[in-house]
Amino acid sequence: MTVLQRKPDNAVSHLTADDIEELGRRLDAIRADIVAARGATDAAYIRKVIRVQRTLEISSRAVLVFSVFPPAWLLGTAGLSVAKILENMEIGHNVMHGQWDWMRDPKIHSTTWEWDNVSPSDQWKHSHNELHHTYTNVVGRDNDLGYGIMRVDEDQRWHPIYLAQPLWNFINACFFQYGIAAYDLELGRNLPSKQRRSSPEFKARAKQVLRKIRRQVLKDYVLFPALSGPFFLSTMAANATANFVRNWWTHSVIMCGHFPEGVETFEKRSIEGETRGEWYLRQMLGSANITGSRAMHVMTGNLSYQIEHHLFPDLPSNRYQEIAPRVEALFERYGLTYRTGSLPRQVASAWHKVFRLSLPNGFVPKTLRKLGLGRKVAAVGR
Repeated sequence: MTVLQRKPDNAVSHLTADDIEELGRRLDAIRADIVAARGATDAAYIRKVIRVQRTLEISSRAVLVFSVFPPAWLLGTAGLSVAKILENMEIGHNVMHGQWDWMRDPKIHSTTWEWDNVSPSDQWKHSHNELHHTYTNVVGRDNDLGYGIMRVDEDQRWHPIYLAQPLWNFINACFFQYGIAAYDLELGRNLPSKQRRSSPEFKARAKQVLRKIRRQVLKDYVLFPALSGPFFLSTMAANATANFVRNWWTHSVIMCGHFPEGVETFEKRSIEGETRGEWYLRQMLGSANITGSRAMHVMTGNLSYQIEHHLFPDLPSNRYQEIAPRVEALFERYGLTYRTGSLPRQVASAWHKVFRLSLPNGFVPKTLRKLGLGRKVAAVGR
């Protein structure tokens, strides 16, 4: 396994091929245990989350009918923000991963679920389930890594355009659902090519996205605000705020999962002939967790257990907390670093990396060393 960041101390140099395959067998055993244990408790959990989310959304929208009054605006906006986060993270993301397909309930099935997002579910499932989870942190293959617009590794050639990547990342966070739709369409690859953007397949996918955007805009900025009558504008502002909060939250959670300092990236050629054990190892090295309360884990869609999610993307999300100690024990057994930290710490680390890689390699230490600040910056980098 070739890590793109060619570091002096290779994180896996102490592992033999037999070690890696044995690690894979142990992780397969954890998966088999959870699959055998799935049942009524898990089904009750997801149905309860859906029930709570829908109740919260309906009640929040009802409160926003009176959004002209500041207390109603604040309460309704806060409730709608939480409802949208729950629908996207703990419900939509995980249902579309097939985590609940074993229930054989057509209402909670990956083939039928359409989420509250401008990206159509079938396009998202292709770019996320098929591409991101197959090519986790492989530069040039995984669009979730830097969303195709950022420099994500020191070995990527620097270009002045990367100076703007903190700004692009900020804008992407504000309008994250549209960013997801854009890279589901692979706009960076398709728009520059007349042949690609003129193809019937791309046109059909683009029309599907535009239809979904129109539906979402009508719902949030026309239909529900219209129910408020003379308070149309204040309700529209509340819906826009809830979408903004949801966008920033989901962007932050996803950044924490794959972009903090110390999380590895990989070259395309490193996965040629990759074994099951090596695939598992890449998920372990290319992911990071977030510590926090049970409520925080639910609000992240249990992507706070990003390591466990990437090892077992189709297991019920409520099981990741149970799996985590066993996975962490394997990290220790095989001499690997289980990267985890609080939400503020992981967000800060991810943004630090965004800024650091926007500049030429070594630029910040060399520049600040002249000002006597090199040691302080080095300490932050660690």
